[in-house]
Amino acid sequence: MARNTPERLHWRARWLQWQHSLSRHAGPAKGVNALKITDIRTYRCHDGARNSLFLQVRTDEGLTGVGEPYTIGPDEGIVGLVESAVPWFVGQDPSRIEWLLRRARNTMRFPLGQVGWSALSGIEHALWDIAGKAANLPVYMLLGGRFRERVRVYHAIYDPTPEKLAETAQALVAQGYTAFKTTPYPPEWRLKPWNEVLRESARRMEALRKAVGPDADIGLDFHATLREPARARQLAEAVAPYRPMFVEEPVRPEHIASTAQLRAQLGVPLATGENLYGLSQFADLLDAEAADIIQPDLCSAGGLLEGKKIAALAEAHYVTVAPHNPLGLLSTAVSVHLAACTPNFLILEYHGDHAKPKAQFVDDPWKPVDGYFALPTRPGLGMELDLDAIARHPPKPWDRGFPTYSDGAPAFI
Repeated sequence: MARNTPERLHWRARWLQWQHSLSRHAGPAKGVNALKITDIRTYRCHDGARNSLFLQVRTDEGLTGVGEPYTIGPDEGIVGLVESAVPWFVGQDPSRIEWLLRRARNTMRFPLGQVGWSALSGIEHALWDIAGKAANLPVYMLLGGRFRERVRVYHAIYDPTPEKLAETAQALVAQGYTAFKTTPYPPEWRLKPWNEVLRESARRMEALRKAVGPDADIGLDFHATLREPARARQLAEAVAPYRPMFVEEPVRPEHIASTAQLRAQLGVPLATGENLYGLSQFADLLDAEAADIIQPDLCSAGGLLEGKKIAALAEAHYVTVAPHNPLGLLSTAVSVHLAACTPNFLILEYHGDHAKPKAQFVDDPWKPVDGYFALPTRPGLGMELDLDAIARHPPKPWDRGFPTYSDGAPAFI
């Protein structure tokens, strides 16, 4: 018989409290938690490098949920969509998450693009946050329960020179990280001859491999900058001797056939998916056998419930999940909850946000220990917004620039 450890007793008490809440509030007209949504508010700020966008879903009993839509540059579009959708949610039971999100998507009639999916993803996060707080449980306990004890991360590093890349990587190894991601490209690569790009990319990878040792995992992000599968294959072959964990978005994501063609030719795992939204686009990707690893972003692909569906579909295709996660700590919290309860989770992207200015926007900046996040125990997502800090850092015009090739033609960023 299992021992009544403090942890076991802790979760049993929470479970009984949740069951009591269900029996006390349940009813055909009132819904599970008898809560009603009263408002959705958005908050924009600047972290010193880029704008961040957050939201709160508020209820009539003072329970508030938080979420983070993806910032795509012209963030006013996402803010406008959220504000337009507020009447669709006000007065509704926040526990009807699937119903509320499906009704909102259907109301828009046309297939959603990134603005629509991002806006609804942030709202969905907040609804799960409310559900977890109402049940006094972490969100992953409502999505299947704890599947693993901790969540492994890779640390992204994008230093320009091989020497600086190696220096940063060695410092991260000393902190306990065992997985990393970088770009293979040298600075100003679009202006250089392709053979020079191949040679310098291999040199970057060689320096990074020497710095982290033979056993660490290294992901390589091509950033969907190449149209031609042949060039992507050349670049993958140039770095293959250094055993990358995966090559990410080696070709443009809108043409799945190119990704499928390339995957069949490569000797390294292919990862993709950050530019896809919703279950149906990932179904097309998986049906085409175009990926070894999928990378949905829970801030733009539909949120946690859509993420669980996408992960389940990937599991049926023997494909693993490594969520895209470049935004910040609230986005990280959402991704950790998915990772905690998803059997085919592989690894999570992380950018060291606990040590960056954006850490001030939340009340609890989570920090990995030896390359892993501990599973949260606070109810809901386990993180709140610091509205005062957000107000002190208003948004700024955000311009990613316009990269070009050597002949002046526009390039992918």
